[in-house]
Amino acid sequence: MPSFDITSKVDAQALDNAVNVTARELSNRFDFKCSHLVIVLDKKEFKINIETEDEMKMRQLCDVLMSRAMKQGIDPAAFDFSKDAYQSGKVMKKEVPVKNGLVQEDAKKVTKLIKDSGLKVQAQIMDDLVRVTGKKIDDLQSVIQLCKTSNLGLPMQYVNMRS
Repeated sequence: MPSFDITSKVDAQALDNAVNVTARELSNRFDFKCSHLVIVLDKKEFKINIETEDEMKMRQLCDVLMSRAMKQGIDPAAFDFSKDAYQSGKVMKKEVPVKNGLVQEDAKKVTKLIKDSGLKVQAQIMDDLVRVTGKKIDDLQSVIQLCKTSNLGLPMQYVNMRS
């Protein structure tokens, strides 16, 4: 039976490249000259630690990071900018977690969406991915289109298409 997997993974090398390009670009910008700027990727916990002098530079840094990540092929929904920056001495600090893998609640949302669609496919949760199986490849392709058009707020990839 044809099947495919729905995952939500971020390529670690692409994320590292986006962080490095952002740091290099901001070090060359005129408005960031002679200012405190730290952007570091914690690869084990998939978090980006940011330090700047004020709130305006923090917003600019986040915008540049987002645009560079999009150019590297990373979905903007992978970043969680909901936490506010906090003051630590003379600098503003912010911790930006990067979503990597489907959490159990998100996997349940995806399977509920697929089952409520009425398509003749089965969806099952397997650790950090959702496996979708069906008799026809056309049904699987319609599931992919359904997931792309629904606004779940998750960066999803569709891998391991087998017939």
